[in-house]
Amino acid sequence: MASITIVGAGIFGLSCAWELARRGARVRVIEARRIGAGSSGGTVGALAPHVPDNWNDKKAFQLDSLLMAESFWAGVQTASDLPTGYARTGRLQPVPDMATAERLAPRIAAAEGRWPAAMPMRLTDAPEGPLVPASPTGLWLRDGLTARLNPRAALAALAEAIRSKGGRIVEGQAAAPDDLAAPALWTTGAEGLAMLSRELGRPIGQGVKGQSALLGFSAPDAPQVFAEGLHIVPHADGTTAIGSTSENRFADDRPDEQAKALIARARAACPALKDAPVLETWAGIRPRAASRAPLLGAWPGRPGHYVANGGFKIGFGMAPGIAALMAELILTGRDRIPDAFRLA
Repeated sequence: MASITIVGAGIFGLSCAWELARRGARVRVIEARRIGAGSSGGTVGALAPHVPDNWNDKKAFQLDSLLMAESFWAGVQTASDLPTGYARTGRLQPVPDMATAERLAPRIAAAEGRWPAAMPMRLTDAPEGPLVPASPTGLWLRDGLTARLNPRAALAALAEAIRSKGGRIVEGQAAAPDDLAAPALWTTGAEGLAMLSRELGRPIGQGVKGQSALLGFSAPDAPQVFAEGLHIVPHADGTTAIGSTSENRFADDRPDEQAKALIARARAACPALKDAPVLETWAGIRPRAASRAPLLGAWPGRPGHYVANGGFKIGFGMAPGIAALMAELILTGRDRIPDAFRLA
């Protein structure tokens, strides 16, 4: 039985640890702070696909991962006996003008050709549910592929699922590359990108601050909304999440006035949220690779050490697919990593 150390208990670290444990490996997860202490501990959890036109390998991989998600999270729930908040509830987007409506025809046709028939993209003038964004045209784009996940519940369920397979999770313990015997997988977010940049002598990526909010508005079965650049995601627990900002310049990782601005924009976009109480504002530093794609593979110059990082905005949606890739690479040596994702 292989014995593997995973450094970092965010979505990439815990998903990879679960997949490795599920395949029979003995895993130990080391986390310097606490589970979800970085960008994975937010509130939003929108598993939203890239647009299906202008297709590329990154979009294809994300689609495969989104389609894996239902069985992946069902397995986590079964092993942990804890909810993850996963559901494929779809998404509504207001159509701002008729010119946009006409331009959507190729996108809808591309979705028909690439997405499962049971999860179509279509225009509608009669959107369902209690959370409907205002639309100047009276038209909305509805898709059936988009899903949602409760980030914190999902991480807690992953941790318990790992423990159910005999895995260990150690919180409050820092690790340095020279301290760990191979094999080791580094999933350390923005701090990991900075460490890689220093060691490899080139810019690998940077941290980008994101802020979100959680409102007391219950619409657990409603489609999520994408409007005014915001994800508005109703969760199963009776809350609705709003996010996120993308701030390249920031002084700290605490919520500030931009979180309040998010809430105001969401209330304007969805009048149903007008009187919903604010339960929480959140901020964190998200890892954005210079390539804008996840960074996967062997750590150059450190035999037996691997990296999975750079899940900027799409980490939860990519996690099932990335976990499968990294488990295969570490356990069997089989390398299926798309060229666009390679760290080297």
